[in-house]
Amino acid sequence: DKMEEMTRGAFKPRVIVRTSIGAKVPLNGGVQHTKNHTEAFKHLLENVDVVLLENKNDIFAAYQKAMNRTDSKSTLLIEYGEYYNE
Repeated sequence: DKMEEMTRGAFKPRVIVRTSIGAKVPLNGGVQHTKNHTEAFKHLLENVDVVLLENKNDIFAAYQKAMNRTDSKSTLLIEYGEYYNE
């Protein structure tokens, strides 16, 4: 998040990070895996676009936007684990 600032603009990494909020069904992973920390990441990361994918149909478009962005920002995509149990 601070790489550009630390290198005085010499290095502007563009990274896409994908993570998920753990599913509660068919097996509940417990509080350590199923908590949603999206708002905390939004407050912590100043130079990263934090995107919570509320609908499974939004995933592809969000990846496309992250991949094709021209502002040199990295993107954190957060999905719900339940999407993969449907």
